[in-house]
Amino acid sequence: MTAPVLVVGEALVDIVSGGPGNGSNGRNGKNGSKATPGGSPANVAVGLARLGLPTELVTRFGTDKYGDQLGAHLFGNGVQLAPGSVDPNFRTSTATAKLDAAGVAAYEFDITWDPPALSLSRGCPAVHTGSIATVLEPGAAEIRRFLASLESEPVTVTLDPNARPTITPDPVSTWAAVRELAANADLVKLSDEDCEFLQPGLSPDEIAAELLTADRTNCVVITRGGEGAIGVSRTARVEVAAPAIDVVDTVGAGDSFMSALIAGLQSRGLLGDVRLKGLTEQSLHDVVDYAVKAAAITCTRHGADPPTAAEHQATWG
Repeated sequence: MTAPVLVVGEALVDIVSGGPGNGSNGRNGKNGSKATPGGSPANVAVGLARLGLPTELVTRFGTDKYGDQLGAHLFGNGVQLAPGSVDPNFRTSTATAKLDAAGVAAYEFDITWDPPALSLSRGCPAVHTGSIATVLEPGAAEIRRFLASLESEPVTVTLDPNARPTITPDPVSTWAAVRELAANADLVKLSDEDCEFLQPGLSPDEIAAELLTADRTNCVVITRGGEGAIGVSRTARVEVAAPAIDVVDTVGAGDSFMSALIAGLQSRGLLGDVRLKGLTEQSLHDVVDYAVKAAAITCTRHGADPPTAAEHQATWG
């Protein structure tokens, strides 16, 4: 049996309101809101599992109403939970996502991050982390130590900082933390919004070039919403356009992109001890294109609802 991809980070419940044509109250549930499972790393784990990759999530949530909802969602999608991830003494975290008229989400968080012990399973092809878990103490320090310990391990590390200004409002200190984490990652994924917050005035290509100065980092991918994404490696640069779609909302789109990026690299034998070496311009284009199309499917649905491999194939061929 193939060892699972290890995902480390928060699992929480998104309380979503608003959206296209719904004013400030949205269309779902009491007062126009709907509670759905979320958290960027948890979304990535679900996306990976739906794309057919064995996946283990190291997280922490409670056994309250929201925790039960999270557990059913994760188990129902085939995500393994690491020991200690479900804690009856822990209150499940939440994020309130308010959608504007274009379906773009803005978040407010009620979150605590204190993960169980982090360890690497034999044969694990990749470790992914990012978002709030990498900046909120005390768990952020554990992640930094864990990633640093993987330097000599035969595993590929991916990072999606997924900057949250409401959690870390100072871009200078946040960028310093991102740089430290990125130096221990083989691939870093950012959004154009991340770039604008973390390094205002610099272009995505300038930011990618800065991150690629780290010895370990071999690829930087930057998403640009409706304009698609760019991928930059040490030897190639690609641009991929986004397909035309009717956007319902953008919740979880970046996480679907991330999971599809990892799945695309795995299918090409570029994870594990290879650590992206052998990533050609064509393979970089293909995996970014696959990820852009996965994100597009998510944008046509409510909430963080990543596609299965079959849905991706049926939609895009």
